[in-house]
Amino acid sequence: MAADERTKDILDFYTRARAAADEAIESLDIDAPGTAFAFFDGATVSLRWALIHMLEEVARHAGHADIQRESIDGFTGDHNWG
Repeated sequence: MAADERTKDILDFYTRARAAADEAIESLDIDAPGTAFAFFDGATVSLRWALIHMLEEVARHAGHADIQRESIDGFTGDHNWG
C-alpha cells in the first residue's frame, strides 16, 4: 500500500482481481497447465496446484493475522470468549 492509496482503491483492485481469477477458474479445466512464477522459477503447474497453493497461502497469512490478534487481545485457542 502506497502512502497515496486509499482503502477504497485497494478494495476495488482486489474486487477486479478476484473477478478475473473467478473467470479464469470457471473457464479452465482443473488440470489445465500454467506457469508458476515468484519462487517457482517458471515451473509448469496445473490449475489444481495453483488453487491449492493459494489456499495454503491464505491459511498461512490468516494464521499470521491471528498471532497478531492474540498479541493484542490476549485470547488464544478456540474457546476463550469473555
